[in-house]
Amino acid sequence: MDKITSQARSRNMSLIRAKNTKPELLVRKALFKLGFRYRIHYSLPGKPDITFPSKKIVIFIHGCFWHGHGCKVDHSPKSNIDFWGSKIIRNRERDLINEDKLTKLGWQTLTIWECEIRRDINNVTKLIKNKLF
Repeated sequence: MDKITSQARSRNMSLIRAKNTKPELLVRKALFKLGFRYRIHYSLPGKPDITFPSKKIVIFIHGCFWHGHGCKVDHSPKSNIDFWGSKIIRNRERDLINEDKLTKLGWQTLTIWECEIRRDINNVTKLIKNKLF
């Protein structure tokens, strides 16, 4: 059972951004500090968070809850379980479809999870550097 009203929960969830999230900003800041230049929200399937057009590499930064990662950061909803379960399943299916479309267009994809960024941003930037070179 939820501790707040459904109207308050709806308002809270509607305030969560899809672009320029905190994990996304942390990765962009770290990459920029290392001298990398990139495009954001490039017009491609799935609207990648970070794009390196010259290398044909895109990065998706996924929230653990919204994309059903299953880690400690990802927590199961306590109310409206059917709605949230189907929403997360649809998100995961859409992610796979978009990655497939990008691959067919010749792009490489990299998915970074929110928990990875929280755990060690330096490791995330090393992972991206390895992908770029």
